Amino acid sequence: MADTHDFETTLAWPADPAQKKPPEADFSRDNTLAAPGHAPIAASSPTVFGGTASRYNPEELLTLSLSQCHMLTFLAIAAKRKIAVLAYEDRATGTLGMGPSGKMQMAKVLLRPVVTVAAGTDLAAVDALHEKAHAHCFMANSVNFPVENAPTAREG
Repeated sequence: MADTHDFETTLAWPADPAQKKPPEADFSRDNTLAAPGHAPIAASSPTVFGGTASRYNPEELLTLSLSQCHMLTFLAIAAKRKIAVLAYEDRATGTLGMGPSGKMQMAKVLLRPVVTVAAGTDLAAVDALHEKAHAHCFMANSVNFPVENAPTAREG
């Protein structure tokens, strides 16, 4: 496997030629995110910063990225350990706040994975896999804020 991998994305603003633009104070933050071969993603800023609530914002996408990376890493480790995972859900929370530099930044992300495994599986061992998944998650290894886990394992 190569030591580096490139991922190309595109961003287009305005999302609609008719949307308001600067210098209007209420200019639209709506934009479209995409990557080759993928469906576009309707994006904006958080509503607190003038965005559109029905579109994803960068803070949600960062939180989702960490959640998904953790899940994919967890599933890979579970497969290697021959653990039958039946379902995986997560309700993650990203917290934006004032950082030590006096600038707004992501302060932390809390992942709350709920993993359903086959009956008879050691649930404590399943919960322990989250530490290993966190240690090997590419995205968690790329951020400068805490990514915390509060996992729950249950039999299906």
